[in-house]
Amino acid sequence: MLPIRRFALALLASMFAGLAGAAPSVPEESATPEEVITKVWAAAKFLQDKGVSGFASLNSKDGSWVWKDSYVFAFDCRLDRMVAHPMRPDLVGRPIMQITDNNGKYVFKELCKTGSQPHGGWVEYVWTRPGAGRVSRKLTYTQTADVSFSTGIQVAAGVYDDKLSLDELSKLTAKLADPTKYPAH
Repeated sequence: MLPIRRFALALLASMFAGLAGAAPSVPEESATPEEVITKVWAAAKFLQDKGVSGFASLNSKDGSWVWKDSYVFAFDCRLDRMVAHPMRPDLVGRPIMQITDNNGKYVFKELCKTGSQPHGGWVEYVWTRPGAGRVSRKLTYTQTADVSFSTGIQVAAGVYDDKLSLDELSKLTAKLADPTKYPAH
């Protein structure tokens, strides 16, 4: 990467982190909580506009819903099935409520419960990080998407981080959702 571009990206990242009150900057290849929140909101809006035909875009491994070490996925809590997952196409159409992490946590039961709250929410579990080949602590933000003729759809994306707390992430989400506290979005 060109030195000027690297400097500009680092400067923007530090400015954005300071604006949002986030933890110190993360390596360039790691998604930030702010990116995850905005991608999930954008995906929810995209599905609201496109309907179920938008799932195909979310399934694309090379699409705009996959970035750095994160990706947006969508699932149907009411019908207990994955509807879009760019990294695990084998999960699409399959039941999800029985899926547990390595600690025995029912991941999608928690995601469905948390995502149905106003402004969604964050769930912590362990999951395989893309390209790492091992499980890591993952914090996933999930939110209900208003999709015509389909209720119970949620969209989600996550960050891999050992230090962030769910409380910090919830405060960040509330701040980003409130235009009086974060007028830049």
